[in-house]
Amino acid sequence: MSLKSVVVDLYVWDGTISDQPVSPAYTINKSVISGQINITLEIAELVRDFLTITFNDDYNSIARYVRTVVNSFDDSDEPFDTNPIVTDYVALDGYGYFEEGTNPELDRHALISSNNIYLPEGTAGKFPIFAEGVGKVIIDGVTTQITDNGNTNQKIQYVTIPANKSLIQVFDTDDSTIKKTITISNICEPKYTPFKITFVNKFGAFLDFFLFKKTSEITNVTDELFKKNIITNNLSTYNTYDNQRGRINVNAQTSLTMNTGFIEENMNQTIEELFYSENVYIRYENKTLPIIPKSKSLQYKTSLNDKLINYTVNFDFAFDRINNVR
Repeated sequence: MSLKSVVVDLYVWDGTISDQPVSPAYTINKSVISGQINITLEIAELVRDFLTITFNDDYNSIARYVRTVVNSFDDSDEPFDTNPIVTDYVALDGYGYFEEGTNPELDRHALISSNNIYLPEGTAGKFPIFAEGVGKVIIDGVTTQITDNGNTNQKIQYVTIPANKSLIQVFDTDDSTIKKTITISNICEPKYTPFKITFVNKFGAFLDFFLFKKTSEITNVTDELFKKNIITNNLSTYNTYDNQRGRINVNAQTSLTMNTGFIEENMNQTIEELFYSENVYIRYENKTLPIIPKSKSLQYKTSLNDKLINYTVNFDFAFDRINNVR
């Protein structure tokens, strides 16, 4: 007998592994395509519906448990395999690149691509780790043991980097194997105000990125014009101080042009992920505000070609200047 169809119950939830809901989020029925012997299902987009991204400088773990319960049947509608086959996952809102192949598993330690972090001098920072795969973190000789109680709110943890530190070492769960070494650069910027950008990176974690140099703010105004009758009916005259042309639907979009300052070539990966991110925020005037990368092209810079590397990035605030929320 050959495989005919599968029925997949898909469960998605937060909390602990024992908090599985009674009913599945989705039940998927699919039959084998003629001439093939396997059935392929895509569940990523279904799971992503449950990964709601919100950020107010609070660095919460956005993770969910996923369980698939697969029952397969043959041409006689009898079990084709050992039914059910149950598989558990921890889902983050990350992504892989084409060249990484099908269903790449992302890093299970430090959730950051580059080996550098830039912080303003005298400023503490944070960086994300996947708690299941990390035993301890050492920052300039000071050890922080990492524990995971099994709750999804613990899967991504944000380790605090004290001010003016220089080196981070992230260890595997055996506490002896270094999985990632990150150099911290503490930047003294006497002229410009550094701004903190936080975005969801390729691992599905919030990552901070400071831009240190010149920032320009531009407001672009939009409106519509109309012509109105200003004749006074009883006198057939008009006042010269009345406007014949009027404005309606006035609003504005504020944009920022920002410069990173000189950074290492290794930071190209971070810049790339910032451009790809669907969720980007800026700490601006003591508020966390959503922004959208306006720049749509990225020319990668290298120390060989460009000597000193500085990126200019344009952002739009992700809201209208005049409040029109209804």
